[in-house]
Amino acid sequence: MSVYNITFSPTGGTRKVSELFTDAFCDKYIPVDLCGRSDDFASYVFCPEDICVISVPSYGGRVPAPALARLRRMRGNGAAAILIAVYGNRAYEDTLAEMQDALTEAEFLCIAGVAAVAEHSIMRQFAAGRPDRQDAEELAGFARTLRSRLKSGQPGAPLHLPGNRPYREYGGVPMKPQGGKACTQCGLCAEQCPVEAIDAADPAKTDTSRCISCMRCVTLCPQKARGVSKALLTAGSLKLKKHCSGHKKNELFL
Repeated sequence: MSVYNITFSPTGGTRKVSELFTDAFCDKYIPVDLCGRSDDFASYVFCPEDICVISVPSYGGRVPAPALARLRRMRGNGAAAILIAVYGNRAYEDTLAEMQDALTEAEFLCIAGVAAVAEHSIMRQFAAGRPDRQDAEELAGFARTLRSRLKSGQPGAPLHLPGNRPYREYGGVPMKPQGGKACTQCGLCAEQCPVEAIDAADPAKTDTSRCISCMRCVTLCPQKARGVSKALLTAGSLKLKKHCSGHKKNELFL
């Protein structure tokens, strides 16, 4: 049996959540980065004894399209899947349901779901600093609960995760990062963009038709030269303030 920690985490928040959970779940696991563009995800063929902790951020209440496409290329062959949807303190809506449907099609056995909060990837003031110490304790508790259940060998009830079908529509967000005058043309953003939306020959520009507004390039830029429109950022912050304020709790579904 092997445990895999499969994560799509452009800015690191989802990875923090997944590692807090998986570190408490087992002593050793194999990391799989869904942001890798050159990986052959079809080569991942699991067996029924494997356990896969699969974590994605929620984009507008949905699974990011490139993460979904890469997961669908894997073959579960009955491997157990623990689904983690990470959201920026607004709502995760249909993310877990969409994950469950795609993974079931890929022949995974979905045994549990987690909804967890992390700092918003665009408007960082929402859920700032999360996952925090309290989150770490909750996620570790979830992992211990699930590990104990698996060790008992008792079959669980059919997994029902929150979400709607058909899924809510998601057309992306208008905030597409661009490079500023401080750009040194180092090309790191182009190299690390999970959807190849940045041309290595001209990394200050972004192909807005490809960009998924994941903000990976903004997070990684060593010169802090990439960013989004301040006007759009301010408008978005005002729009989300009511929905993203307060302290939302992490949830475990069995």
